[in-house]
Amino acid sequence: MKEIVVISGKGGTGKTSMVASFAALAPGNVLADCDVDAADLHLILAPEVKRREPFSGGHEAVIHSESCTRCGLCAAKCRYEAIVKRDGPAGEEYAVDPFACEGCGVCVRACPVAAIELRPRTSGEWFVSETRYGPMVHACLRPAAENSGKLVTQVRRQASQLAKERGADFVIVDGPPGIACPVIASVSGASLVLIVTEPTASGLHDMKRAAGLAAHFEIPAMICINKCDLNREVSEAIRNEAAAARLWVAGEVPYDPTAFVRAQIAGLAPVELDRHSTVSREIERTWRTVSGFLCR
Repeated sequence: MKEIVVISGKGGTGKTSMVASFAALAPGNVLADCDVDAADLHLILAPEVKRREPFSGGHEAVIHSESCTRCGLCAAKCRYEAIVKRDGPAGEEYAVDPFACEGCGVCVRACPVAAIELRPRTSGEWFVSETRYGPMVHACLRPAAENSGKLVTQVRRQASQLAKERGADFVIVDGPPGIACPVIASVSGASLVLIVTEPTASGLHDMKRAAGLAAHFEIPAMICINKCDLNREVSEAIRNEAAAARLWVAGEVPYDPTAFVRAQIAGLAPVELDRHSTVSREIERTWRTVSGFLCR
């Protein structure tokens, strides 16, 4: 079983549409949406949830008012000002503001009567679903919740286990944009990283950063240039940069002002909308290159 992670140095380059197209071209493999902060693969593949589990990304403090002596030591020690006074049934009492609490545990240690405990904080959910092209593992992180890298790891772990159970050849991962912690959690240990970029100054810059990340973790990487004919000069600069970094340009998808938009409106992958279009043929060629490299 091989794991292909599709990432982009910046958002909006078309990586999710690429992943959905790969799913359509190679049905029966396991899909994973690791862009847990802003998941959107489900908008195309319409998954039917079969299993859902809570995700705990940290802890939060809870004060047991019946044991609390109102000494105020916890509030004095909390550097995040997460412990506040409020009116309770027995008068003024101390309570924890869950939005401010970082779950550090200092208040637990400071309390002389053990009236405070740390409890797991539910930060989101992860799901195992079925799509028209095979199983999919995905997740939803609550707004402003932390530890998205931990949730990404959970999604990948479940997808890998599912692939082994079903004898799938590939796990195809829709990774987050950028190079931060969730991206590192998405690509570490992968079989191949496909970096989707576009011929703009920011696209070139961020492609270099994503390629550098893959090189740092010694993961084979390829490049796909979306909208390649939008700016031929920058596309050539991307090819040169890829050659200098010894990266294979797996595909160059031409610009089509309506193909991706029409596909998204219809809830389809671009290759489903028109299998014989130039865009679809180039995406298919990209998949053959990527999968062929891993099946050598």
